[in-house]
Amino acid sequence: MGDTPVDAQGRPWGDARSPGMSYQELLDTDTHEVPAVLRLESPKYLGSDDVDISRYISRDWHRLEVEHIWRKAWQFACRAEEIPEVGDFYLYEIVDDSYIVIRTEDGIRAYVNACLHRGRRLKDYSGYCSEIRCPFHGFAWQLDGSLQDIPADWDFPHVEADEFGLPQAQVGEWAGFVFINPNPDNTETLEEFLGEIVDQFEVWNLEKRYKQAHVAKVIHANWKIAQEAFCEAYHVNATHPQIMPYLGDTNSQIDVWDNFSRVITPAGITSPLLDWAPTPDEMMRTMMDVRHDQESPMPIDDSTDMRAVAAQASRERWREFAGDEWVDSMSDAEMMDSIDYTVFPNFHPWGAFNRIVYRFRPNGDDHRSSIMECIFLAPYQGDTPPAPAPVHWLEEHETFTDATELGMLGKVFNQDLFNMAKVQKGLEMTRKPGITLANYQESKVRWLHTLLGEWVDRGIAESGTAVNAPRRS
Repeated sequence: MGDTPVDAQGRPWGDARSPGMSYQELLDTDTHEVPAVLRLESPKYLGSDDVDISRYISRDWHRLEVEHIWRKAWQFACRAEEIPEVGDFYLYEIVDDSYIVIRTEDGIRAYVNACLHRGRRLKDYSGYCSEIRCPFHGFAWQLDGSLQDIPADWDFPHVEADEFGLPQAQVGEWAGFVFINPNPDNTETLEEFLGEIVDQFEVWNLEKRYKQAHVAKVIHANWKIAQEAFCEAYHVNATHPQIMPYLGDTNSQIDVWDNFSRVITPAGITSPLLDWAPTPDEMMRTMMDVRHDQESPMPIDDSTDMRAVAAQASRERWREFAGDEWVDSMSDAEMMDSIDYTVFPNFHPWGAFNRIVYRFRPNGDDHRSSIMECIFLAPYQGDTPPAPAPVHWLEEHETFTDATELGMLGKVFNQDLFNMAKVQKGLEMTRKPGITLANYQESKVRWLHTLLGEWVDRGIAESGTAVNAPRRS
């Protein structure tokens, strides 16, 4: 990795940071008790080397990811609430592969979505079934994956029913999320893979949420380009300048553990990169997306603690839906800040109040396009959650503002969307062999590539297959 770097003032990495209040110092000003999980700090220096652009533009690298990551890693498939009854199933698609994630009498299972007779896809859509029957010739399996019926079975004396069950992926559940692992040789449980994040999210109980919205769109860029736009706040000053008056972008705290990492970006404070000082009223207007010719959403003067006021406004907005106990227990930080976790390779559950969950994956077998999904997980009162929202697929001509359920977040996503395809095109034409990352602010991006490299290298070593250098194609 090389020697630990120093900044222009000679301070070692870890001490070098943006001007202004650190995130931990900001937590000291909170009006409520701050949970211990936000007091954790885990910075990690992962070197200063460039990341090879072949990881974004090479077909060969893409296929290495397919073989050694998408077919071997634990990955988020669906929410348990989306398949609540026996027979409910959800199709999870990843590159070349498709899995039927189905609830059975014995729990959730995941079957390879291919008939064992002639290979036809067994299911084309998510839904409900009482059996898994192929539409081509009628071979059928019970929900537990065992062979149920072969039409004209007299002609298949060579088929042993006990050996003709549907192949399965491993299944695990955490916090209401259903994960699958396609690797039949995997020996690492989901809990072992997730590690400490299980304890970190315990205080937020994402299982007691429901899927309020789910928006998906095809992005004309590699899945990592799309994902990395949500792995750092360093881009805010150029891509989202309108939110700088109330977002401490370069005051973000970045933490790296084993298979997960996080970026915490504070709200209710001004970006250190802003060259003018907004008034509390200007901060409130930008935060609430209120024009300057409109009435202020609440009385504000120069003595107002903007962060505390905005946090309380958020509590009141959610009190009816989440209940007094829930909202009153949340600190200002939990109500205000972006607490974006990433679980390797592509799953982004946000901590605390924020409803956001992201998922980024390749768009079929195309390494130059991807699927971006934003899910809102909202709290609810009572024992029965509302019905989960269906996926809202945006068409090619639509943008995220066409998904009105995203609210003002759609505008922010469109600004990110504006960059993604242009990054892909730039990497295809550049003569520079790698991308250059910040040591701290983009360390979450570097963490992702560190793990990608480790998984691919390990997979190649285990397979004993020599691999040529990835090509630019």
